[in-house]
Amino acid sequence: MTQNKLLRWTVHYLPAVGLFVGFVLLWQLAVTLFDIREYLLPGPRAVWQAMFSDEIPWLAHTWITGVEILGAFVIAGVAGVALGMAIAWSQGISRALTPFLVFVNTLPKVAIAPLFLMWLGYGILPNMLIGALIGFFPVVINTAVGLTQIDQDMVDLGRVFSAPKWKVFMKIRIPNAYPYILSALKVTATSAVVGAVVGEFVASQKGLGYVIITTQSSMNTPAAFAALVWISVLGLLLYGLVALLSRLLAPWAEEAPR
Repeated sequence: MTQNKLLRWTVHYLPAVGLFVGFVLLWQLAVTLFDIREYLLPGPRAVWQAMFSDEIPWLAHTWITGVEILGAFVIAGVAGVALGMAIAWSQGISRALTPFLVFVNTLPKVAIAPLFLMWLGYGILPNMLIGALIGFFPVVINTAVGLTQIDQDMVDLGRVFSAPKWKVFMKIRIPNAYPYILSALKVTATSAVVGAVVGEFVASQKGLGYVIITTQSSMNTPAAFAALVWISVLGLLLYGLVALLSRLLAPWAEEAPR
């Protein structure tokens, strides 16, 4: 990376870093100034120490939650893109599927979580499915919109060359939908985190959500905050992965740092 490019990237991300640092400093200042008890609101220093404490096996819990989040993301992404393609392919399928998908999306996920646990038992799979259920709907809608919102001249050009419907779909419609799909996957990256942790809240014996529940009951607030930070780190990593994928697959849709 050249010096100029490094400078551009630094300027690009400086506001975000500055905001984060400012938030942490204000947090520490408020805890110190108002002498807030640690069990009510621990300071950043206490949370940092708890994040690397041997008291809790952080690596094991983070691994479990990470697998659940990644699994939820993959399931939501694959199912969402497949359903979106089906809706865009046929108006009949669209009329049949869309009301059902809207119905499923309006169901309260917290109420569904115990049913998944009852059907599938405790473990990673139910939490993956809960996360996927929360995150798949934006992928469906954005995929369908991206496949249908296309310059008609491009479709006509394919027909001029006698390209069959499936080839127009694969060569013209799907590349056009990349920015829409990747934008939805960014939303799903955060939704998968929420879904996986909700599943762990309902019933689990491992994972960062389980750590939050158990530490709250013992008033170990710094450890609960530390678990929240690790959850955020996992979400940021997944979001960053999707953002990198966006730059590779649809660089024209990404705003480059200036």
